[in-house]
Amino acid sequence: MARAALSLLLRSKSKQMASRAFYSGHNISRCQTWQINPSVRQNPRPSTLPAALQQRWASHAPGTQDDSKISIGPQKGAASEDEKHTGVVYYGPISSTIKKVKLLSLSTCCLSVSLGPVITFMTSPEMNVILKGAVASSVIFLSASTTAALHWFVSPYIHKLRWEPGSDSFEVEMMSWLATYIPRTIKFADIRPPETNRPFVTFKANGNFYFVDAEHCHNKALLAKLTPQKPAHESALKNL
Repeated sequence: MARAALSLLLRSKSKQMASRAFYSGHNISRCQTWQINPSVRQNPRPSTLPAALQQRWASHAPGTQDDSKISIGPQKGAASEDEKHTGVVYYGPISSTIKKVKLLSLSTCCLSVSLGPVITFMTSPEMNVILKGAVASSVIFLSASTTAALHWFVSPYIHKLRWEPGSDSFEVEMMSWLATYIPRTIKFADIRPPETNRPFVTFKANGNFYFVDAEHCHNKALLAKLTPQKPAHESALKNL
């Protein structure tokens, strides 16, 4: 009996010690996981990744800002390439704007000429035929006159100028009334001062007027040849 009681006591003690060891080990493992988790969560890459993205964005930002800016005339890179390969030394700063305005004026003129009489005769059937014809003619005249006035005003504008240093002539690109570019070759010997009150005229050559924007013509030697001065004796005689 004594031996049986002693064996039962030893078994109960061993079970208690095993349970305590299991719970203590479980707590230690939980503490280790809680200690390890903060270190695992501290990843250095998220802190460095935004910096890398910021550097990449900063490297590409100037290019996007330059492309989004509204500039007058061609871009600097394209201008330098054209100047090296084709000899273009001057670009009209508002060349594209003039072309767009001329195309808009031509389109409205065509619509007025083609649809103006039709709309006039169909909208008011009770109106007199003579009065309808007068209204349609006035619409066509106003549209054609504004288009012609615009062409007269911008016809001296030089859109491109090609010149090789040392040459006695140069080539210009003018715009026709159909908004197409027309090349012309002009000699420096044919340039004369513009004796007219017409606005935006720089010189006259072969009976035609031409205009060069002096602020955007960076070749000063060429600009001096394109802006001839009137002789002093002629101005003195005119004053008399």
